[in-house]
Amino acid sequence: MTTHAPGSASPATRIALYDAEFADDPHAAYERMRREVGPLVPVDLAPGVPATLVIGFHQARRILNDPLHFPADPRIWQQSIPETCPVKPMMEWRPNALRSSGAEHTRYRAANTASLQAVDQHALRALVEQVAAAALGEFRALGHADLLTQYSYPIAFRVLSALLGCPDEIGRRIADGMAKIFEAEAETAARGNEILGRAVGDLVALRRRQPGDDVTSRLIAHSARLDDVEMAHQLVTLYGAGIEPLTNLISNTVLRILTDEQFSAGLHAGQPVRDALDTVLYTDPPMANYCISYPPYPIDVEGVLLPAHQPVVISMAACNNDPAVTAGLTAAQLAGNRAHLSWSIGPHTCPARTHAYLIAETAISCLLDALPEIDLACPESELTWRPGPFHRALEGLPVRFPAVV
Repeated sequence: MTTHAPGSASPATRIALYDAEFADDPHAAYERMRREVGPLVPVDLAPGVPATLVIGFHQARRILNDPLHFPADPRIWQQSIPETCPVKPMMEWRPNALRSSGAEHTRYRAANTASLQAVDQHALRALVEQVAAAALGEFRALGHADLLTQYSYPIAFRVLSALLGCPDEIGRRIADGMAKIFEAEAETAARGNEILGRAVGDLVALRRRQPGDDVTSRLIAHSARLDDVEMAHQLVTLYGAGIEPLTNLISNTVLRILTDEQFSAGLHAGQPVRDALDTVLYTDPPMANYCISYPPYPIDVEGVLLPAHQPVVISMAACNNDPAVTAGLTAAQLAGNRAHLSWSIGPHTCPARTHAYLIAETAISCLLDALPEIDLACPESELTWRPGPFHRALEGLPVRFPAVV
């Protein structure tokens, strides 16, 4: 029997994903959703913005592998969404692979994939090591640091800017705009979208005038013949996937290493940093809820009717931890297990995951090699997680260590 659509749930019964209470302990919220509602949950992404959150692993796989019934194009949905909506910049239509379907998706994805595949992995590792050494040099003699703002973020920002051929001045504006878009606050997100649009436009104009050996120049030269608007939106996607999530992947993995004795012991025994990364991606991914689609008509998924043109959001964090697939798995079995959804699956699988792995793994290895006696500078319970429906992001990661002169 088909039950009511999640979108028809009253505001009082929908679960808010944007407040501090959810950010403080999302996994407790997912467990409560699973127990009280099931795998398809009525939520609010922002006040008055309903969606269906998919927390079942098998249901998510079905949806992610079915772009015909679950396309990524939000244009009809956003017609009823005010400009002041704080999540609109993260969800609105853009002419890029993330928000397109069919032939246009194929065209955009081909250009992005080709441009990323041309990145030299050995040169990328050397670049990360160089950037990490410079970041460490700023604070290693002090004996303390905020690793999020002084290490993870500078590495993600500087490495991505180098890959895209982006000068620091433009890159800082892009990073500022992207950070504002991730915030669950209307005026901040709208301002961020404006800053971001102008900055990526400036980068496209620069690389049309002065092409180089970089991802932006290769996108411009690709046979897809992307125009300036399309180019700008490819870069929005690359920056969106490359700064905030990568910053949080590095920081969240370091936090796990510092607070989990099993991780710490394993690394000292020679366990690869890659295993720690995959455990974080499996259990607490930096993009917790995303991979958004918009059914073109009401669709029945296992007895639940999903509304037409309303967001269907995949909770990678909840799906990866679905007891239907994790029951019986030990922590040791999770280490190095890559059967998670954190890079998505299907036609929108992340095309840059190899690069992200390499950057995060190299950054963390450089940190642990340089500062082997690093510890949290406060109890873990005093760390603050930033509110927002999509990310799993710390406000800061304060640490202390013996000063290295």
